[in-house]
Amino acid sequence: MSQSASRPAPLGRNALILLISAGIILSICMGLRQSLGLFLKPMNVDIGVSASAFGFAMALQNIVWGISQPFVGVLADRYGARPVVFVSAGIYVVGLVVMAVGGTLGLNVGGGVLIGLGVAGSGFGVLLGAVAQAVPPARRSQTIGMVSGVGSLATLVLAPLGQALIDLYGWQNALLVFAGIAALMALFAAGMGRHSPKAAAAAGADAVRPVAEVLAAAGRHRGFVAMAIAFFACGFQLIFIVVHLPTYLALCGIPPAASATALGLIGLGNAAGSYVIGLLGARFSQKKLLALIYLLRTVTIGIYLALPVSIPSTLIFAATMGFLWLSVTPLVSGLIGRLFGLGNFNLLYGVMFFSHQVGSFLGAWAGGLVYDLTGVYDIAWASMIVIGLSAFALQWFMDDRSEAEKTALDLSPVPAR
Repeated sequence: MSQSASRPAPLGRNALILLISAGIILSICMGLRQSLGLFLKPMNVDIGVSASAFGFAMALQNIVWGISQPFVGVLADRYGARPVVFVSAGIYVVGLVVMAVGGTLGLNVGGGVLIGLGVAGSGFGVLLGAVAQAVPPARRSQTIGMVSGVGSLATLVLAPLGQALIDLYGWQNALLVFAGIAALMALFAAGMGRHSPKAAAAAGADAVRPVAEVLAAAGRHRGFVAMAIAFFACGFQLIFIVVHLPTYLALCGIPPAASATALGLIGLGNAAGSYVIGLLGARFSQKKLLALIYLLRTVTIGIYLALPVSIPSTLIFAATMGFLWLSVTPLVSGLIGRLFGLGNFNLLYGVMFFSHQVGSFLGAWAGGLVYDLTGVYDIAWASMIVIGLSAFALQWFMDDRSEAEKTALDLSPVPAR
């Protein structure tokens, strides 16, 4: 076989611009969001925000993100990513400003509701749908992994930057600087390109089906339901770490600078993990890779808790969890595309992500509640282990046959005995 026949055709200029724009937008969106845990301690000292109150605001952010994601997905399926990202970036900016100047109410309205809406339209659900539709199937898993990896790099810079700004200028000014950085997402949205449903259909893209029809098909597919339940565990584990790890480390005598470095290492690990797992997802069973990620996360948590907490152990834990963090994204995206095609990808990813965000809500809020009631995080850590093992079992035995394959099997004649 010739070299040209064995390799996919190179991506066109428009597709490359879209990939670069999507990676930068995703990097800013997630880097800012994953650095918000740094603001718990200074807000507690300055305006008396408790761990449970801050955790509730972050939980509210995640549940708003989850609830709005399917609706935002429908808009992106119909009108394309560019207008959705542009508007969502503006909402994100307003949310950070309100969080900076609004006190406790601003924490809930800005940091909770508005940032939740902003992330829904400028995060994975919308951007990865655009990426998946812009590349051929042979490149899809690794390309989504690459964009997800690039989308993690900003945390490496934004977490230490946020801590430095808090130390030098106070948490309110740090949030205002974050708002200015968030505004850059609207600028890069211009590179997303226009969306034409007719042109997409003419090019052979999957047709957009009625919402009710797609939701009914997803609800009947046991594999999709199992993956959605397992994704709940993903959200529970990860948001607990983002929101509460800095406070947990402070209880263990670890300085704030190490907390910021740990969050940054999570971002660096995200980049490597997303790309590597994206490559593996193009060659091996995506459902089993996803199950193994849930298992390895849980084992990593157990080992970290079993050893004395120190700066080196924390940085190793952060790097390992980072590698296993966003690496689920190309696998979940690939499985959704395999099960139902790409015509309603944003909607189905939104439904899947709603389950993830219910887990995130409970991870953020319950973690803070447990700490306020007991003064320690032991119960929350233990629950993450139990939930993670359950997710592994659900994902490993998931039915990953496509909707068409299941329909063909159901309609096939029963052989005569």
